[in-house]
Amino acid sequence: MRDPRELYQLDGQLPELGRPVLLHALHGFVDAGNAGRLAREHLVDVLEGQVLAEFDIDELFDYRARRPLMRFNADHWEHYDAPKLTLHSLRDDDGTPFLLLAGAEPDLQWERFVAAMTGLIEDLGVRTTIGIHAIPMAVPHTRPAGVTAHATRPELIAGHEPWFQRVQVPASMTNLLEFRLGQVGHDAIGFAAHVPNYLAEADYQPAAEALLGSVSRSTGLLLPTDGLRVAGEQMRLEVERQLANNEQAESVVRALEEQYDAFTRGRSTSLLSATPELPTADELGAELERFLAEHHRDSE
Repeated sequence: MRDPRELYQLDGQLPELGRPVLLHALHGFVDAGNAGRLAREHLVDVLEGQVLAEFDIDELFDYRARRPLMRFNADHWEHYDAPKLTLHSLRDDDGTPFLLLAGAEPDLQWERFVAAMTGLIEDLGVRTTIGIHAIPMAVPHTRPAGVTAHATRPELIAGHEPWFQRVQVPASMTNLLEFRLGQVGHDAIGFAAHVPNYLAEADYQPAAEALLGSVSRSTGLLLPTDGLRVAGEQMRLEVERQLANNEQAESVVRALEEQYDAFTRGRSTSLLSATPELPTADELGAELERFLAEHHRDSE
């Protein structure tokens, strides 16, 4: 294997980091409600920070599988949305430094990338690595956003109850990184927020808020969530307005509420997908479907 350190260029002027947390929120894997993207963009927008390292994206990205966007104007190309993978140093609301890896999930050289990240984690004295994203679930928007937690040691996620037991899913770089870090004795955590399956294509800020809240509780970082909370309330009000005149959609939400409440009491039913007796997301009604389509277009 070629030297993994050749995959990135580290800034020569590193700030004092102490023993930081490293949070990673990459795009390319499942991220229902764009919760991981909302969380990472929120942190970069509202917190003080700088870029510490940039990865050589040409070594890691499959351009033909995920073609970047270009903008054409009349008779020339005016913009290329180049993929990036960068490591940021940020400070929370209390001034505590932490790291954020943001950008495109590598398509290629996964093990070499894991080796590069492991080296960075050791060189920068990272105490805990945390990955965040979101998954669609048969849950109602009227209940708090749940979070599935997993970690290299059970003590790292004390207080989190499992939502389901053994499942087999396609691999992602974030989950592989957690797995490999555990194999070499590093602490790593993953949080997957639950997004109502009928809102999975819209921006769902409550899930992003839940992710950052989970990170704060597990690490002690004071991560801001006020902007996400306000946007989430506005989104909920709009969904309620759309549901008000749609009896079919309201009945589906009520059924999901009953299923959710029964599940949280007994934790005996999987909510990864809607149960057979419940209508699918396509059956939520024309008004709700129009809202989802319009909301998704607005977020692009």
